[in-house]
Amino acid sequence: MNQHPQETGTAVDEIDDAVATTHGSNVRSTHFPATLIATLALLASVAPLAIDMYLPAFPAMAVQFDTSASAVQLTLTTFLVGLALGQLVIGPLSDRYGRRPLLLTGTLICALFSAACALAPTIEVLAVSRFGQGFAGAAGIVLGRAVISDRARGAAAAKLFSLLIVINAIAPIIAPLLGGVIVSSVGWRGVFWALAVLAAVMFVCVLAGVSESHPPERRTTGGTAALLRDARTVLRDRRYLGYTLAYAFAFGVLFAYISASPFVLQNVHGLSTTGYTIAFTANAVGLVISSVANSGLVAKFGERGTLRIGLVMLAVFSALILINSLVGPALWATLILLWCAVTSLGLVIANATALALGQARQAAGTGSAVLGALQFMLAAGISPLVGIGGEHTAVPMAIAMVASALIALGALALTSEGKVARTA
Repeated sequence: MNQHPQETGTAVDEIDDAVATTHGSNVRSTHFPATLIATLALLASVAPLAIDMYLPAFPAMAVQFDTSASAVQLTLTTFLVGLALGQLVIGPLSDRYGRRPLLLTGTLICALFSAACALAPTIEVLAVSRFGQGFAGAAGIVLGRAVISDRARGAAAAKLFSLLIVINAIAPIIAPLLGGVIVSSVGWRGVFWALAVLAAVMFVCVLAGVSESHPPERRTTGGTAALLRDARTVLRDRRYLGYTLAYAFAFGVLFAYISASPFVLQNVHGLSTTGYTIAFTANAVGLVISSVANSGLVAKFGERGTLRIGLVMLAVFSALILINSLVGPALWATLILLWCAVTSLGLVIANATALALGQARQAAGTGSAVLGALQFMLAAGISPLVGIGGEHTAVPMAIAMVASALIALGALALTSEGKVARTA
């Protein structure tokens, strides 16, 4: 049951026609500045950069701290938990107090916790600091989505999310390369000093380039009761839940891969750190390619139809990865199938996000918070699970990928009863 957007003109025209706000006043948008798009992309990059930059150092960190692979992966888990809880707190608060003040506060605190990570003397202190880094860094992710939802809708929003994904896909490409250089030069602590500097840059960019998109007349009033009411309204929307679950579990596939791939590709298949970095980068390039193709597919099949295509591809390639891991994984097959699975996510992320937030326009901060919190809570649960089988098997990663992909595909059924609501 496909949606076929009827808009005419370019994505820029669609974005230009969206309702926007500037400095707290309702105005008709005549331009979606490139500087604003770049700033939102930078804010959203905190997650891929804070995750991917230190992945190549996982085995070395386990040795340095004299701990297990699961303990090192726990530092990723605490970061993800922080991202999840931070979004649940910051998103609803932004519906009441506005986006800009919380963006400024979050980026500043994220810089401080990044410095604490760099100074951590033990794996336990690092894990706690990573939680704080994730909680504060959540502001950029949840509020970046909310700003887009405030200013654009429907196919225009989907295309803008696709553009942000393309821009942000540069982060996973650069992150392991940059991380590898930093780790080999000054050690893994240098990665977190770099993240501290980046968070400070984000603060300056928000200060200079992000005006308030959620004016006082649209904000929630009435305190905690009103915030809880907004949350209940969002969670009772079946279509919102369906798209959100599809998004979150598709992201679970990605995190099963991200958490386990350093050990699968280096320990199981014997790739060097450089070889792993190249493979990881190639997969990120695949995500860029599919994200670019997404706009054309949306024009032909609609947002929901393209989302379905992406989810089917994700389930099929995840199943093939499991088969390959059970019969004795071949390196060439592992690399090709991982590339295909990651690439299919480019057809899922932007469309699921746009469709979900299109169902929660009256409380975009809360809708974005629930979507992001579920995404990272699920990722936090998957990250340690893929290490249960030890450092020399790909089976737990493959099982997690298949289970998540099938649930994501099944969640789409929640959106299919009756006439699917249009988001444009």
